[in-house]
Amino acid sequence: MSVSTPHWADVLEECAAEPATARRLVAQLRACEISALAFCRLLERWARGDARPATAGQRRAALRRAAERVETALSGLELPLERYLLELEVEALEGRSWYAGPSSAELVDWEPVLLRAGVPVPPERVAQVYLELAVLVRALEGLTATALVDVIPDPAALWAGLFDLRDNLLGQALDDLRFLTFG
Repeated sequence: MSVSTPHWADVLEECAAEPATARRLVAQLRACEISALAFCRLLERWARGDARPATAGQRRAALRRAAERVETALSGLELPLERYLLELEVEALEGRSWYAGPSSAELVDWEPVLLRAGVPVPPERVAQVYLELAVLVRALEGLTATALVDVIPDPAALWAGLFDLRDNLLGQALDDLRFLTFG
């Protein structure tokens, strides 16, 4: 008999008004999480001096592909997230987000890394995207932590956190990703 470990998806499914809406949101958030981790890990490898792929042109193409995957996943997030927020039906929209803002570890100057990698993109756009994606991953980890201790956030806090993620990810971060993709 195997016991599954609770996950952020379980929290969203448990709090959902409609199971189908939760399934769509979970699927899209999973795509966002996977692509966000790939994007961040690519940059983190370069920051450690691991210059894979081997040439500057290949590294630029790898960054462009990673940005494109995140952009595609985030673009598909808007409708399921909007629907989930509408269905959440919170009585008072005065909740506080369940996750914290960016930490100092997520505030990285990517200019020297990008210069060393030979990837000529604006470092401030890379920094903004990295920051927002790191916050997304941490927020999902935070929901997983609440599931592990069997504490479900109240609907107002869940709504506030998802609303904040939506504003941050589907605003400037999406614009920056599109720039990195089509630059």
